[in-house]
Amino acid sequence: MIIGRICSIIHAMISLNPRSSLAHLLVVLLLMLAAPSCFGLQVEGLYEYRVVVENESDAERNRAFRDALEAVLLKVTGERRWLQSPVLQQAIGNAQSYVEAISYSSEVEEILPDVIVQDQRGVEITNFSVSSVPENREQRYIDVSFAQSLLDDLLASADIPIWDSNRPSVLVWMALQNNEGERSMMTADSNPQIISLMKNFAAERGLPIIFPVLDFEDRRALTEDAVWALDEEAIRNASDRYGADSVLSGRLHFTVSGELVGLWQFIFQGQVEVFDGFDEELAPYLNEPLDRITNQLASYFAIVPETGSLQIVRLRVEGIKNLSAYSALLTYIGSLGLVENVSTAEFDGQRLELNLRLLGDAQQLHEVIALDRDLLPITNTQRATESVQHYRWTR
Repeated sequence: MIIGRICSIIHAMISLNPRSSLAHLLVVLLLMLAAPSCFGLQVEGLYEYRVVVENESDAERNRAFRDALEAVLLKVTGERRWLQSPVLQQAIGNAQSYVEAISYSSEVEEILPDVIVQDQRGVEITNFSVSSVPENREQRYIDVSFAQSLLDDLLASADIPIWDSNRPSVLVWMALQNNEGERSMMTADSNPQIISLMKNFAAERGLPIIFPVLDFEDRRALTEDAVWALDEEAIRNASDRYGADSVLSGRLHFTVSGELVGLWQFIFQGQVEVFDGFDEELAPYLNEPLDRITNQLASYFAIVPETGSLQIVRLRVEGIKNLSAYSALLTYIGSLGLVENVSTAEFDGQRLELNLRLLGDAQQLHEVIALDRDLLPITNTQRATESVQHYRWTR
């Protein structure tokens, strides 16, 4: 059970940051072994982006800056609609002003001549010929890093919310049905194209997607027919082991005519939403529900940093046993996007009280903290709107 959850989280983190080091993954592994569930995940590289370039000319570099800034603004805000803001459009046109660092790199890709065919479900796949001779092609990239403070100030000036790097995880279940009525669960082995498209979306939008391991425990708890029926209770029970913040379940039928028809269910914050899916191509079919839930999550958690409406909240934390815990707590609180300032109000034994100046409100603070497992509510009767929020430090 624990191993399955660990594999899912590592899988999700790799999809969001393919260059993660082995040491980083081992840290995640150790944390998961010590914790009963996974909650919000840290999304790295929100202010960075890699762009394919033809050469290192000024014109090509400036074009890459614009593409990279547009992609970064999409990740940081979470919603594509904000890109239509005149303020952001002007900034994209002057993207070089926000660049903090760049680096060029090259990778050699092996290209095989291919033939496009359809599998038994009507999905186009690549069929490599036995006689195909691979060709090597060098691909040039530019990695662009933008100044976070400048972009945050830009978004604040336009009253556009910023989605912090600590983001809610999304567990994805999916059942597929072919023309013969045969159903199967989506897996990386049998449906690599679907998994790849979802991973690409996750990287583009900074969305922590988790795929179930579909081991014996998963298959005993949740059948293809239960996912196809969008059985809410069965899906919730099977999802408990992953501790995800939200659950997206879908069914997909490949019709004889090549159309993709299905239904989706999204479970978040105790609410359940069901919506249709229809398209003639796989990529837009998958992108539509992912875009929909990303917009919903970003709208829920993103915060407009309005300095004129700062709120003061007292945070009472138990379990601060030593200087290391004290330092770790302050670092953690300071990393929360909506916390503008932290000051120590009182320290008594293992209890620490902090005054927080928030760019949002107490309810938002409570929900952001709930994405992690480092601070746990001290009582079940705690109200998020109270001026004093009481927690226990568990790290």
